[in-house]
Amino acid sequence: MTRLFFALFVFAILAVSWSRVSQNTTDTKPNDYTNWGEYLGGPDRSHYSALTQITPENVKNLTVAWTYAAPDSGQIQANPIIIDGVLYGVTPTVQAFALNAATGKEIWKFGTPDKQSLSTSRGVTYWQSAKQAGKDEPEARILYTVGSFLYALDAKTGKPIPSFGQNGHIDLHEGLGEQAKDKFVISNTPGTIFEDLIIMPVRLSEGADAAPGHVRAFNVRTGKLVWTFHTIPQPGEYGYDTWPKETYKNTDVGGANNWSGMAVDRPRGILYVPTGSAAFDFYGGNRKGQNLFANCLLALDARTGKRLWHFQAVHHDIWDRDFPAPPNLLTVTSNGPDGRPRRVDAVAQVTKSGFVLVFDRVTGKPLFPIKETPMPKSDVPGEETWPTQPIPTRPAPFARQNFGEADLNPYSTERDSLLAQFRRSRRGTFQPLSRQGSFIYPGLDGGAEWGGAATDPDGIMYVNANEAAWLIALNLAPKQDELAHLTLGNRLYTTTCSSCHGAERKGNATSGYPSLVNIGQRRDRAYVTQIIGHGKGMMPGFTQLSAAEKQALVGFLFDDEKIEAVGKVTKGSKTPYVPYKISGYTKFLDSKGLSGIAPPWGTLNAIDLNTGEYRWKIPLGEEPELAAKGIHNTGVENYGGPVITASGLLFIGATKDGKFRAFDKQTGKLLWETTLPAAGFATPATYQAGNKQYVVIACGGGKLGQKKGNKYVAFALP
Repeated sequence: MTRLFFALFVFAILAVSWSRVSQNTTDTKPNDYTNWGEYLGGPDRSHYSALTQITPENVKNLTVAWTYAAPDSGQIQANPIIIDGVLYGVTPTVQAFALNAATGKEIWKFGTPDKQSLSTSRGVTYWQSAKQAGKDEPEARILYTVGSFLYALDAKTGKPIPSFGQNGHIDLHEGLGEQAKDKFVISNTPGTIFEDLIIMPVRLSEGADAAPGHVRAFNVRTGKLVWTFHTIPQPGEYGYDTWPKETYKNTDVGGANNWSGMAVDRPRGILYVPTGSAAFDFYGGNRKGQNLFANCLLALDARTGKRLWHFQAVHHDIWDRDFPAPPNLLTVTSNGPDGRPRRVDAVAQVTKSGFVLVFDRVTGKPLFPIKETPMPKSDVPGEETWPTQPIPTRPAPFARQNFGEADLNPYSTERDSLLAQFRRSRRGTFQPLSRQGSFIYPGLDGGAEWGGAATDPDGIMYVNANEAAWLIALNLAPKQDELAHLTLGNRLYTTTCSSCHGAERKGNATSGYPSLVNIGQRRDRAYVTQIIGHGKGMMPGFTQLSAAEKQALVGFLFDDEKIEAVGKVTKGSKTPYVPYKISGYTKFLDSKGLSGIAPPWGTLNAIDLNTGEYRWKIPLGEEPELAAKGIHNTGVENYGGPVITASGLLFIGATKDGKFRAFDKQTGKLLWETTLPAAGFATPATYQAGNKQYVVIACGGGKLGQKKGNKYVAFALP
């Protein structure tokens, strides 16, 4: 009996060790466990580190080891990478930099604030060539995006590599076809490396002017396009019949893009790509059908882009239910066909709806049953919703799926107003949008959001979630001749900007949309023109507008547009017409900005993906206004993911209360917290430099009404 126990013990240790090695396999260096060498920790996007110096027992002793202040301020969503003692990251205006990872001292910085992107960036990608005879060391490159350009920089100096594309950069419009010409195409998320390829995510407009979101691989040495997978299929390709004929040619249907990043199983050569919604996000009357490969988890041959398998999580999406984060590659125990437990290499995908979808990584077979479930029909003329949607039976959702009158916020002083709004609006899982207004719950930002989930070698997933209700109605969109009495700038504002900033330009600060009233007193014309053309933060650039249209729109915003512009329609406008527009990106809040539903408004969840059962679930963060009144454990809206260590810790920032916390990953018990210089809406990283383990997080604030920041802060034991 003793020998049998010993043998089983040894087998278990070897299995866990193999799992950790398989999770962190890369084609770079053997000491990668001391690095944080790729976005979210590795090609498996596991957010996991094998480091053990910081433990549940000593984490309370963490102190600030160094701070790096960027020359600009604003959102920093970056998960920095650390290679052999050098940290690579980006500033709020997307300047790339390299630091000494032990001291925070700057080594180099690329770019200038006035010429850089106003969008956000989640980090950079590192590539290293194989060692060649006659060379002291392999070539190393940093690849990252500024607007629509992908740059290749020398990792030592930060200087562009002239042999890559044109003087060190390529344009991410390449390979998207004529439909993408002059349209908004950028990338927020680091690309994925496979051998000498970098496969790039892209962010597009979510309106009718969206470019197609095809997945493309580029040669990391030359920048040349190597392969393309059409997410809106062309004639003869699988999925072509799930759209109206010749949709791929249209200029008013796009999207189905990967924007949130990918994972790759390098030994098998399989790339896992979660895709987003087809555009326009909220009305699909012009794209009737199932709409493959929108809202899909794709498994592609990483060398060729050939489809191996796919799973569509939302059919004919009209709820903006795009996949929000890269999938996680992990190994779990699952019952085989004979009913016996077996180890399975799996891929797990979190969703905005609060589901976890778990598949056999090779075959695409679900490891827990997923049932096609009948859903309500749309009553909007022209819309044809799909009759069913896939709902996983296990794990249970990590975010609530619905709410009733009893679930309205008990801490709001405006219950009567919230109740009236609740009663006149539709609600329910996959409830189609309506003219009267429908709740999307969990909200447009999740459930899960771009921070993604962490997984460990034991098959446990750790995911933070939002629980915010959004209230959206579909309104008839005015036609151009109905707006002819308005100035050109006013017409453009009505059709392009009013859904977010409101008809009276007052914005919605609680939902993240600033007021544009008296914008000329705060910003100059050049700055506003640049934002209209290139975008900022979550706002896309309106590249389809002609120079004259941009000038007219700025004139309207500055209240000095010339009257003679009334009735004129400029030539060259490329904005397609869609019969409906949304009432606005509106959260269900009271007038003070408190959620209309009862807490928790943010949670942290530990889910055993071997069994589909929860290990624990806790509120994440505290609403500052209520905490000041002694009301705690509310949880808050959060952006940015967790990091897990082999010593048993979970580190996470993400919350609007500006705290950085460490939890016991076994129990969810809070072990340590500190206040950051600005909220850390980013995923942290952990690494070893010298003989010391560090944990670093970007502190940019700038979301949810929080102050802006410009710092990276690293913590270590004294």
